[in-house]
Amino acid sequence: MIKEVLNVSDEKMKKSIELLKKELQSLKAGRANPSILDKLMVDYYGTPTHIAQLATISTPDSRTLVIQPWDKKAIKDIEKAIQKSDLGMNPNNDGQVIRLSVPELTEETRKNLVKVVKKHGEECKVAVRSIRRDANEKLKVLKKDNSHSEDDIKKTEDEIQKVTDNFIKEIDKIVETKEKEIMSV
Repeated sequence: MIKEVLNVSDEKMKKSIELLKKELQSLKAGRANPSILDKLMVDYYGTPTHIAQLATISTPDSRTLVIQPWDKKAIKDIEKAIQKSDLGMNPNNDGQVIRLSVPELTEETRKNLVKVVKKHGEECKVAVRSIRRDANEKLKVLKKDNSHSEDDIKKTEDEIQKVTDNFIKEIDKIVETKEKEIMSV
């Protein structure tokens, strides 16, 4: 039971890190990255559909995204969804594919993006610490039940703290890497 608390906490913390990576990946960092379209929903025959389910998205160069729909009739719907989105890009439709030019980031935009990255990093740290707190609460309950020795509980608390510290360091590295990527474009 005591190891289960540690394992569950570790799993939850890993999921928090994965979520952070996914969030940061979808940020527009001045480079063409298909993941910036991940949240884009297209009204396809009356059904909101992810763009990745309607088209192939490729990056022929560092500043261009090419969206090639499998159903050519969907090209207008995709174009409309891009125009309505907050991407700040103007789609170029040639009837076969849609080209998106990723604009050069201004210094102010870069600084704002870095703030967003840091905010996501802080939110992830809060989530990890919350998972640690929940695990420690479960350990306190086990301690009151006298189902485990105090030494075992203390060792597990220490392990949970080490795991938490490692995940916090990993979050810092992820945020720092994304910050460098944004500022170096």
